[in-house]
Amino acid sequence: MNNSLPTSAKSVGPVGPAGTASSRVFDHLRKDLVGGRFVAGEKLAINALKERYQVGLSPLREALNRLAAYGLLVQENQRGFRVPKLSRDELDDIAQMRLEMEGMALERAIANGDSLWEADLLAAAHRLKRADITLDKGEEWEHLHTQFHRTLVAPCGSVWLLRFIEQLHDQFDRYRRLGPKMPTIRQELDEQHHQLVELALQRDAKAARELMDDHIHKSYEVALKRYQEHV
Repeated sequence: MNNSLPTSAKSVGPVGPAGTASSRVFDHLRKDLVGGRFVAGEKLAINALKERYQVGLSPLREALNRLAAYGLLVQENQRGFRVPKLSRDELDDIAQMRLEMEGMALERAIANGDSLWEADLLAAAHRLKRADITLDKGEEWEHLHTQFHRTLVAPCGSVWLLRFIEQLHDQFDRYRRLGPKMPTIRQELDEQHHQLVELALQRDAKAARELMDDHIHKSYEVALKRYQEHV
């Protein structure tokens, strides 16, 4: 079996052909769902979505169907689409799967990554560090944060593993982004990004996985606190 894959950190999520109306609304609606623009359990009004995203019915329905297949919407028989509800059991499940899948992906990435990956990782970490200082942790920071985590595990050798991880990140962020930022924990998590890069470049897979586990646990504490404040 050929495990050689490009080390590019491009999204492996279910994004369709570039430039189509359906792909455009998929991307925007996906970002809005993950970012908490819609309330958990809310039924989506088709006409309001058409107006908001400036799109026709056909491409909108295509995007909604794709988002339902991806798990960010629930499709109700003959009754449209609804934002999934939140639950402690689901959050615990997502966090556990992140621990298992991201830990495995990181170990494999450290084993497989080449000098181009190292350069990409340093660049992604640098952009994120600059954003930690200059940005207010808004959408641009979220984008750079996602790119960093993608780059970290990019050469793991499995497109499917990367797809599952990206889907888990989207689901996890529905909880993490429920409330305002928590500066103290956020600062600690930001520092761990730098430490993960150092360990990856040193090819210390064991220590890197242990740190990744702690990183996910701390992120889980943030997400759990926001969920508990929300319910």
